[in-house]
Amino acid sequence: MNPPENNRDPDSPMAQRFRGFLPVIVDVETGGFNAQTDALLEIAAVTIRMDQDGYLHRHETFSFHVEPFEGANIEQAALDFTGIDLDCPERMAEPELMVMTDLLSAVRRAVKENGCTRAVIVGHNAHFDLNFVNAVIERCNIKRSPFHPFSVFDTATLAGLAFGQTVLAKTCQVAGIEFSNSAAHSAAYDAEKTAELFCVIVNRWKELGGWIADDEYGDEETE
Repeated sequence: MNPPENNRDPDSPMAQRFRGFLPVIVDVETGGFNAQTDALLEIAAVTIRMDQDGYLHRHETFSFHVEPFEGANIEQAALDFTGIDLDCPERMAEPELMVMTDLLSAVRRAVKENGCTRAVIVGHNAHFDLNFVNAVIERCNIKRSPFHPFSVFDTATLAGLAFGQTVLAKTCQVAGIEFSNSAAHSAAYDAEKTAELFCVIVNRWKELGGWIADDEYGDEETE
């Protein structure tokens, strides 16, 4: 299946770099590990931009606190790990449908602005984030997601290749990215650090001569 071609700009450097896909960094904080039964509590998405020299940079962050869906399972161990206080009056959580409507609209806008056809999730152990995104999209009966339904860029794998580390905090340390353990495990912070890591890896690969623009990307299958 090919994504719609309406907004694709074959001359867009970002579209050329990733075969028409826009990498969007996503992080979720949840009530457990099961995307079908456990609550989504926080979600953040970070967009990236490419400068005139072809280097990637972190751009905008969209972050939301989420009300647990009715009947959702929430493990106390998960709350202890993330530090989320569901009763905190400053949490300002919103229903899943409201959150996803706003977040997906922002992602669609970024996809269009970059001349791409679809977004692809970047995450640290990215299929965990993708599974929760897909589950909440299904619960909210959202018919058209801007995200590829199964493909991801996993920075845990990329970091293992580039830096010999797979833990986000340790990888950031090796990569020269400032990382605060006290600020970690919020969706916005982890997504921003994952975005910085992704940009560092892709930019370093460019410096090593590992990518050359291919004008023929648009003739390939995109899924």
